[in-house]
Amino acid sequence: MKIDARQIIGNRNSVELFSRRDMLGRLGAGMGTLGLASVLDNAAVGAPAPHFAPKAKRIIQLFMPGGPSHVDTFDYKPDIAKYEGQRPEQVDLRTLRKTHGLFKPLWDFKQYGKSGKWVSDLFPYTGKLADDICFLHGMHTDIPEHAGGILMMNSGHLQPIRPSMGAWMMYGLGTENHNLPGFIVLAPGAGPRGTKGNWGTSFLPGSFAGTHVDMNSVNPATTIHDLTNQRLGSVLQREQVDLIKLLNQQHLQRREQDADLEASIASMELAFRMQSAVPEAFDIGQESKGTHELYGDQKFGKSCLLARRLAERGVRMIMVSGGNDIHWDHHDRIALHERTCLETDQGIAALLMDLKQRGMLDDTLVMWGGEFGRSPTADGTVGRDHNHFGFTVWLAGGGVKPGYSHGATCNFGMRAVENRMHVHDLHATIMHLMGLDHKKLTYRYSGRDYRLTDVHGKVAYDIIA
Repeated sequence: MKIDARQIIGNRNSVELFSRRDMLGRLGAGMGTLGLASVLDNAAVGAPAPHFAPKAKRIIQLFMPGGPSHVDTFDYKPDIAKYEGQRPEQVDLRTLRKTHGLFKPLWDFKQYGKSGKWVSDLFPYTGKLADDICFLHGMHTDIPEHAGGILMMNSGHLQPIRPSMGAWMMYGLGTENHNLPGFIVLAPGAGPRGTKGNWGTSFLPGSFAGTHVDMNSVNPATTIHDLTNQRLGSVLQREQVDLIKLLNQQHLQRREQDADLEASIASMELAFRMQSAVPEAFDIGQESKGTHELYGDQKFGKSCLLARRLAERGVRMIMVSGGNDIHWDHHDRIALHERTCLETDQGIAALLMDLKQRGMLDDTLVMWGGEFGRSPTADGTVGRDHNHFGFTVWLAGGGVKPGYSHGATCNFGMRAVENRMHVHDLHATIMHLMGLDHKKLTYRYSGRDYRLTDVHGKVAYDIIA
């Protein structure tokens, strides 16, 4: 907060405390039915009620931009190696680029757990937790192009004109901790392609937008900028925020409706409260040596650890992404998947284990996946192209069946053929797990009722425990 009350009331000299209080009193008296007490009430506002009893209270989305190859990770297809070099009719489909014959995975698969789930050697840590995971192998989406695919996965639309899934969750459920943003994005740098659409609000109120945290730094003093006020103590800051809030509320009454102004009022209030909450919540140094060893030294693992801390503190929606640091778009050399898996595998598994040990996995829905998969055919000689016809996403906790595989691609992993799930179906199912009916959570805008799933979406009841 760097707004000075002196700029607000036009006094070049320091404003006396009495003057500020007098101003507040006079403004409050003129607020009509709004009332000074309600304007200055900093108590947590009750969250909206879900449509029915939820299975999950919060979501941690492990977003893998670029398109992880399902046939090299979680969708075991031995026929690819058997018919390598050939191009059967099932794989003779147009993707983004022209591809050639079948190209077998470079890594072996092993069976894990009581479920006997086949998982690639790229994910040895996560593979050991296969009995806690619900694999969705019948996923498909609309186009094999990054920006549109990423927006579809995170907002249910190919263009950045719709609210993100996290914004819809905030609109439908609110947050449990009013000292922290209810929707937080942990990603180094600018985050995944199509940034604003991934955590923006579009026509929903701006206060539901995600707060991006640049995970190039995990120092709680610098991760979020301007947390400390160099000129005012907490008491004077509180009075300053109250004064600005009153002025904005009075201006809002004259305008009747201004979503940007309403969002600004809410953001200023949240920013003040964050000054005390963020340093503690973001201080992963408080964790034990054993916890740090569990998550490892990779940046992604530290993001997963912070995600668990935020989930503990009532943050509703947390997106963890490697951003531009960890990208799965390996057209020319699929062997680079080894690096991305090495940087993410331990952190992913640690998050699941940590949540389970703390009794949080039951009501925390963890979601892993990218915007689409990759082709079983060769892009060039040793790469893979985008594949939107069939790919894998997995869920864990939050009321889904553990150790379960739902849906399937063809025997080459090219096209979803069994229990097919479009991204709209995935969103409908996630909302159901959170206690929301995707057909009822709507927002009236420009003469039409909008929803996350547009006019589509079917809940996959078979995956619900």
